[in-house]
Amino acid sequence: MPIHIAGRRRSRVSIEAAHPGAVILDVTSRAEPPWVRLSPFYPHGDIPVPFSPGVTGQSVEGIWQALKVFATADVDEAKLKITSMKGLKRTVRKYGGVLGHRAGLRGETLLSYEEARRRIYLPTYRWMLENRTADLVADLKELSHSGDVVLLDYTTNGDVADPSSPLSHAALVGLYVEDRWPADRGGT
Repeated sequence: MPIHIAGRRRSRVSIEAAHPGAVILDVTSRAEPPWVRLSPFYPHGDIPVPFSPGVTGQSVEGIWQALKVFATADVDEAKLKITSMKGLKRTVRKYGGVLGHRAGLRGETLLSYEEARRRIYLPTYRWMLENRTADLVADLKELSHSGDVVLLDYTTNGDVADPSSPLSHAALVGLYVEDRWPADRGGT
């Protein structure tokens, strides 16, 4: 059965009404163990940073934020070390417009938003799924064979090419479990 994605802010009653009998799992940074481990904010440690041989980060979100380049700020290597799941975000309010994501900590190339999703976020999150949360992925596969599963996230956008809203990691989990992972171009 397919894995469904729902907004975490939606009422439990409305989710249950839309998906009667489904297993509902929060996979955000506010989730309970063990499902919080699927959050990109979770500090698994030793996650390879794309385009940066030998460099690792604590979390997927830390890597994503570290490589972001703004009008007034370049990469921020300190984001790679954060283990608290807090203080990871870097915002346009503080640093001005986003110019792109750097292809590696020392790279010269700036990637567009979609290209960064494909070459940084997708391979990093997939690495996490395969190397840090394979047990949870296996559990989700089993659960989805038994009935409907709804994963809760703050956003529900599962289209890498749609820049109108942030990419939902819960949608990526669903796509991965269903063997429908979006095309990426790998971070090397």
